[in-house]
Amino acid sequence: MAPALVDYTAAEKELYEFDDLKIGVKGLVDAGVTHIPRVFIPPPECRANHSSTPQNNGADGFEIPVIDLEGFNENDDRRVKMVNAMRYACATWGFFQIVNHGVPVAVMEEMVESIRRFHEQPQEAKMEWYSRDFSRKVNYYSSGDIKGRAKPVPAEWKDTLSCRAADDQWDFDALPELCRREMKEYMKNMIDLQEKLSELMSEALGLSKDHLSSTGYLKPMRLSSHYYPVCPEPDLTLGTIKHSDPSLLTLVLQDKGNGLQVLHNDQWVDIPAVDGAFVANIGDFMQLLSNDKFKSVEHRVLATSFGKPRISAVSFFLPCAKDMHKPCGPIKELLSDNSPPIYRITSYAEFMSHYRVVGQIGGRALPHFKL
Repeated sequence: MAPALVDYTAAEKELYEFDDLKIGVKGLVDAGVTHIPRVFIPPPECRANHSSTPQNNGADGFEIPVIDLEGFNENDDRRVKMVNAMRYACATWGFFQIVNHGVPVAVMEEMVESIRRFHEQPQEAKMEWYSRDFSRKVNYYSSGDIKGRAKPVPAEWKDTLSCRAADDQWDFDALPELCRREMKEYMKNMIDLQEKLSELMSEALGLSKDHLSSTGYLKPMRLSSHYYPVCPEPDLTLGTIKHSDPSLLTLVLQDKGNGLQVLHNDQWVDIPAVDGAFVANIGDFMQLLSNDKFKSVEHRVLATSFGKPRISAVSFFLPCAKDMHKPCGPIKELLSDNSPPIYRITSYAEFMSHYRVVGQIGGRALPHFKL
């Protein structure tokens, strides 16, 4: 028997009551729930089993681009191939895998285990971190930014430990001791990797290799460590709803659990977990700055149906704090009579204000800024 449609206005109160418990989705699983609460159930048309049939990578389906960074510092054909691969991936997919990136596998594995360690510690130990005050440097919370959205939407089947740089500086001492060392080392490597990706993306746009880094628009400013518990009714909910990112660039470290999907040519395509690889995707603000030369695409995460919880570390590359209110628009070097600006002048702060209204409920923020 199909579940009844949910009255989300009535369910909003239940969602806030659940949030006030500070137990997270894992707390529900630990309590032995066999049927998910109605606040996690989206309308039928938004569920994975009512969407386009997912396509697997390989000969019979789509295959996400892979960018190999081996030989990054060599001025030879490999560098040219990297730039061409970056241009193709950013212009046609907006999603790609990165291999041979220089981040040690041990650092990646220890990061995943530290996320698991935080989320699987006793509930009482985690509660002190539970907060939706996002002015804090560190927050532990459940089901996304449910109180910052413009209207009630279904909760997501995940818990998150989020941390951010304040005034462009990372205060690693503010992190939970249980995962502090691993996250500190991981973010140091993200900062190094950012320099490589910034160069390749600049060159892929036909700009000098230091263009994006010199603007201060591509800094690793936020880290979200997601934990997706196994769901007793995975066909009725999602780990993360369909959305695009407001960032310039997003880097994802996934464990061996699958579930990430990207919408490509109106088909949901599985993004497989590849040992030692990062998944990267273009964000909305990069599409705006590139004047649509790079594409930001919608993606989602399915609820975990069996086995172990899914774990991911998501790094968001954003403008630095001093540039949040700086007027900006499509990069002027990319404009011409044949390529006029598509978007108006705005700021990242204004963009985020609109994204919080529409982007966090599955809408797109970019159309609001078109000329």
